Amino acid sequence: MLKRRTFLASATATGLTLAAAHAQQPDRPNPMPEELRQSLERDPTAPVLANAQGNITLTEFFDYNCPYCRKVVPVIQRLISADPQLRVVYREIPVFGEGSWFAARASLASLKQGRYWQFHAALMGMRGRAEEPSVMRIARQVGLDEAQLRRDMEAASVAEHIETSQALADHMGLLGTPTFIAGDEALFGHQSLDDLQGLVARGRSALGV
Repeated sequence: MLKRRTFLASATATGLTLAAAHAQQPDRPNPMPEELRQSLERDPTAPVLANAQGNITLTEFFDYNCPYCRKVVPVIQRLISADPQLRVVYREIPVFGEGSWFAARASLASLKQGRYWQFHAALMGMRGRAEEPSVMRIARQVGLDEAQLRRDMEAASVAEHIETSQALADHMGLLGTPTFIAGDEALFGHQSLDDLQGLVARGRSALGV
């Protein structure tokens, strides 16, 4: 089922100070406060895909063990191919158990080796659950240095990203994964290309870009 929500002016999220900054554009009925938008879209620990300088950001909250997150990967690829001004931010939020936590930490650690995208795609395309043995097997398959990956999994930036993702999800009352956010609106669950293109278009309209 497709579920949609818009955001109200915010208060305080766990670990984040998100002040209730009211509308900079008063004609928007439920504008996202700028502090919240910055935390959501411009977190330096978050992987960025497509056009890093694009005029609209689509943020996805996902889990490697979420079946609908896996199904939507080719849709995201088509969306990016069709929209050269789209900027995509990934927020890793492990909610499906210990294996999801391990996969999220490993994938974020792979940024240090410049292979996040290859690793991400391989994890999303795997059969079965993401658990430590399967995650490390895929890491080796995509050419990651396993010893370095395990060291980098302990980096403060990895823990910070996951903690921030959880705080943002709690603060905004997200329903689960996958959740897609653009402009002042979120969609929860598996989405078609038309669904996501509509979300992005409405985001551009709301932000005046």
